Amino acid sequence: MRAVAVSEFGATPEVMELPVPEAGPGQVLVRIHAAGLNPFDWQVGDGALRDALPHRFPLVLGMEGAGEVAALGADVIGFAVGDRVFGEFLRVKSGGGSYGEYAVADAGALARIPDAVSYTDAAVLAVAGTTALNLVEGTHVAPGQTVLIVGATGGVGTFATQLAAARGAHVIATARPDAAESMRALGAEETVDHTAGPVAERVLARYPHGVDVLIDVASDKAALVAVAAAVRWGGAVGVSTWAADPEALAARDIRAFNLDNRPTAEVLARVADDVAAGRLRVTVDGTVPLAEAPAALARSRAGRARGKTVIAVA
Repeated sequence: MRAVAVSEFGATPEVMELPVPEAGPGQVLVRIHAAGLNPFDWQVGDGALRDALPHRFPLVLGMEGAGEVAALGADVIGFAVGDRVFGEFLRVKSGGGSYGEYAVADAGALARIPDAVSYTDAAVLAVAGTTALNLVEGTHVAPGQTVLIVGATGGVGTFATQLAAARGAHVIATARPDAAESMRALGAEETVDHTAGPVAERVLARYPHGVDVLIDVASDKAALVAVAAAVRWGGAVGVSTWAADPEALAARDIRAFNLDNRPTAEVLARVADDVAAGRLRVTVDGTVPLAEAPAALARSRAGRARGKTVIAVA
């Protein structure tokens, strides 16, 4: 099969011919139709998990994808060959990821795709959609609250904006001026240009007591400290980049957490059902064929994502 992989940490991702993986007990082999591109994909190739888990090379990149069940491992129930499914596929210990014509996932990391949802849309839900849902629920976003979302124009941010707005929150989204209109269309009440100066200063100029909730999917540790100054005493902070220092923020009675997102079948199904019902809109910035995935990964390093890039595999 064709797959986009790296031969070692730091190597340039390339299209390789690799054996089709086999589904072991409790696993499902999926013929991939589409895979979502995430910055963490190239970070894994650079060695982001080298100290946490053993890796096997060639290492196929890609965390999330969608396709149809091709084979079932032993003891798998609830799925049948031919089912349309989506979920999480990153398995560095065996060199597996979603950027290939076939990929293996644990059965518990998959859910069926509703008939009204395309493979392209489903391919970006397992990571971005569930991360956004868990951040919004983890910060307890409630009606009437003011919520600042940093990294709002990316895949997770666009979902978080919609989910927070749907709960009746007043959403402030970081966005460049050319993206402001699209963010308002997703439910943001206002935007702040993060390239025009410190975000916290401008937010506090309008909300001197601070915002109730900060959801940050973009900042490193230093940037998170700066933007968290915009959160009121007793507020909440949810971070997907592991940049938060919960103990330091607790000194201001701020409840903070770094999200270790592990999507379950139940959460996957909830997000997919929201898309099928029209409650959640998928924002795809562009679709590229598998052969162009290495170039798309290189562009992702520039950090100017808007919506999501999807790799069309089949």
